[in-house]
Amino acid sequence: MRIDIMTLFCDMCERVLNESIIKRARENGFVEINCRNIRDYTTDKHNNVDDTPYGGGMGMIMQAQPIYDCYESICNETGKRPHLIYMSPQGKVLTQQRVKELSKLDNIVILCGHYEGVDERIIEEIVDEEISVGDYVLTGGELPALILADSITRLLPGVLSDNECFEDESHYNGLLEYPQYTRPFEWHGKKVPEVLLSGHHANINRWRRDKSIQRTNKKRPDMIEKIKDTFDKNDLEALKNNCE
Repeated sequence: MRIDIMTLFCDMCERVLNESIIKRARENGFVEINCRNIRDYTTDKHNNVDDTPYGGGMGMIMQAQPIYDCYESICNETGKRPHLIYMSPQGKVLTQQRVKELSKLDNIVILCGHYEGVDERIIEEIVDEEISVGDYVLTGGELPALILADSITRLLPGVLSDNECFEDESHYNGLLEYPQYTRPFEWHGKKVPEVLLSGHHANINRWRRDKSIQRTNKKRPDMIEKIKDTFDKNDLEALKNNCE
């Protein structure tokens, strides 16, 4: 997969992308992530990429021309029109399901807005979808873009050692993840549940499933309602015990 991040702050993005799992994924060729500086494509003699809004108001608006030309240069490199995502608080809130869908694409371009956003005509002309990472506002789209790139990258084949590394995690299958423990066996008077030391894989899997259901019901009952119709009798029993 190839991901291009169009931004005014490439160094900021690269500092995150050059760490941990994403760094190894890039080095091993599982994903190509490029940071494109929008400012490199401005035709303004003062190297500006923003201007005051028509109609008045606070702040500055990113101009259409440098964003469009930056995107066109990516299209020329890839030989096609990649799927373009604008990180915006007005977009649909990112979900694990959408991350899974995006991880199947070959090419993604992520546009990071800044200041008071981008010229609306850019959204109309080249943006395929707007995505938000939550119902709040940040200074720019760089942090959301990095969140999106990270969440997609870790699902790509070969990036993690095994699919189980993400298939059991919160949200992947509609549930929150079960509790996890490591050494020591007893800490501050609290012991690891005996079932996890039993070596009985079926019992361990059942315990984990039950705990996922119960934890989700406690913390995110809205998620339970979405998948409750898929529960078998054991799942319903776990849910019943949690409700009593």
